[in-house]
Amino acid sequence: MTNPRHFISLGAGVQSSTLALMAAAGEIGPMPDAAIFADTQWEPAEVYTWLDWLERQLPFPVYRVTTGNLREDTLHKQNSARGRVASVPWHITMPDGSAGMNRRQCTAEYKLKPLVKERRRLLGYAPRTRIPINACVTWIGISIDEAARMKDSRERWNRNRWPLIERGMSRHDCLRWMERRGYPTPPKSACIACPFHSDAGWRRIKADPVAWQDALEIDAAIRQPARGIRGEQFVHRSRKPLAEVDLTTLEDHGQLNMFNEECEGMCGV
Repeated sequence: MTNPRHFISLGAGVQSSTLALMAAAGEIGPMPDAAIFADTQWEPAEVYTWLDWLERQLPFPVYRVTTGNLREDTLHKQNSARGRVASVPWHITMPDGSAGMNRRQCTAEYKLKPLVKERRRLLGYAPRTRIPINACVTWIGISIDEAARMKDSRERWNRNRWPLIERGMSRHDCLRWMERRGYPTPPKSACIACPFHSDAGWRRIKADPVAWQDALEIDAAIRQPARGIRGEQFVHRSRKPLAEVDLTTLEDHGQLNMFNEECEGMCGV
């Protein structure tokens, strides 16, 4: 049996960027054959600027793949194949006033699906053709503070690997590694109106007028769900219109903030 191919699942956030740069420096081996970025076409502009920079630092190719524009498909209540909408886990106020949340199908549709398709293409196998077991290894940038997100691959021909976990590295360790080598700090990689944003994440979005207007428009557009879902939908976990949410910090009110708010990165791959 030939040696498996090695691919990095590149989300272009802190952990996966650190993983890619560590591989490029020879600190993690073997040298990957490629990195793959699954593009929802709905990331903030700074993420695409960062990805352009990151590509120039790597000795292996970065392939950008997509199944469509999640924002536009959300507005038109359809999925990437123009069929039933891939549910985004919007926060819902049910008719009786209770809290709810949509199913999360967007990750599978716009992140996992194109990654699998591209790995198959890079391995040289057409759709629906059999691929040998353990034909490739996918490196995933999950750190020890996110270990609960580790999941085995669903494809018998692929094995997932978590090199940052192997080295006991946290997200803070990744930032320290980048800093020691003089690299800039990567931006947070997440869709502009991701419902898993913390308030710190929403403040970053609000700092970009274009992204903020985008999020406000989506928040208003999703208020009435697609058929089969009751209640009202919101992008913010408070289940209030985004424009009305208080995003000020404790420091803004003269209090000490003992917590470092950060997006949970629920759909990072």
